[in-house]
Amino acid sequence: MISFYPGPSRVYDQVPKYVKDAHAAGILSMNHRSPEFIAMMKRTVALLKQKLSIPKNYTILFTSSATECWEVVAQSWITNKSFHLYNGAFGQKWYDYTRKLKPGATALPFGRETVLNPGQFVFEGTENVICITQNETSNGTQVSNELIRTIRAGNPQHIIAVDVTSSLAGIKLDFSAADIWLASVQKCFGLPAGLGIMICSPGAVERARAIDNRQFYNSAVVMIDMIGKWQTSCTPNVMGIYLLMRVMEKVKPINAIHKITASRYKNWMKMLDKQPTLRHLIRNEAVRSLTVLPLEADEKTISKIKKSAKANGFLLGDGYGDLKPTTLRIANFPALTDREVQALTKFLAKA
Repeated sequence: MISFYPGPSRVYDQVPKYVKDAHAAGILSMNHRSPEFIAMMKRTVALLKQKLSIPKNYTILFTSSATECWEVVAQSWITNKSFHLYNGAFGQKWYDYTRKLKPGATALPFGRETVLNPGQFVFEGTENVICITQNETSNGTQVSNELIRTIRAGNPQHIIAVDVTSSLAGIKLDFSAADIWLASVQKCFGLPAGLGIMICSPGAVERARAIDNRQFYNSAVVMIDMIGKWQTSCTPNVMGIYLLMRVMEKVKPINAIHKITASRYKNWMKMLDKQPTLRHLIRNEAVRSLTVLPLEADEKTISKIKKSAKANGFLLGDGYGDLKPTTLRIANFPALTDREVQALTKFLAKA
């Protein structure tokens, strides 16, 4: 069965070998305060910065998931207000989660066909946090690098946090445009779930140190202090970090991966243009995600296609929330091979 589910998604073919290598090398019982772990952390962080074009002066932290990253942002950076820009279920979940911890959270939803007008998002005050869901997994939309840069320019006094769970390691991102980038590895990294990543600018680190909230086990300032020693504030997912290191050793630089992702996306669109039954859920091409493709048809057709796909060895993603009956979602992630993508394209063309 080939998984095109948009997370947890297909892992790279080499991952089973990497797991065996980890067992043979003693990684599974590695002491996370040991010199060996410190060396692994240094190499993993260096590879992430090199392969994803992350600025050298940014700090990388590890958590258990992107959801935990939401909590870290709320606890460690939000002291007054947060503004949440979203157009789908996961952006709303981030807002709802934050509001339980910080009542100053403000929801700023927009339509999924809407291109944001950055001029509408200039916020008064200082030291607030602007939260943007860059790639909305539930409906296959994205906010461009350019728009994030413009929001950054209009709000230099605020921290900008960006959820890139289903786009990090799949497309080129401008990390200088925001302060906190958060994700987990079970999508474009082609890895099993269980590891989250936070990428923090010097400004975010400075703000966390100024707030200096140390009352939580995952307080950002404590995590930042520990990564300065190439360690973590609690026992980490050592296996997950090792697998991330091995995958980052293998993959191409993000510029090359972005070209492949974009090329595959164009081929998907060519197929849909000729497909009389299925259509892209999002009509506005300017806001379509390159990594998550939501396809729409009537309920009977969607049900039939999913069942037929499974019978032919393809696992497709269900639509999310109220979109479930009339949509399906396809991952356009780097771990999928050209042969697998071509096989599913051929199947859907005849569906």
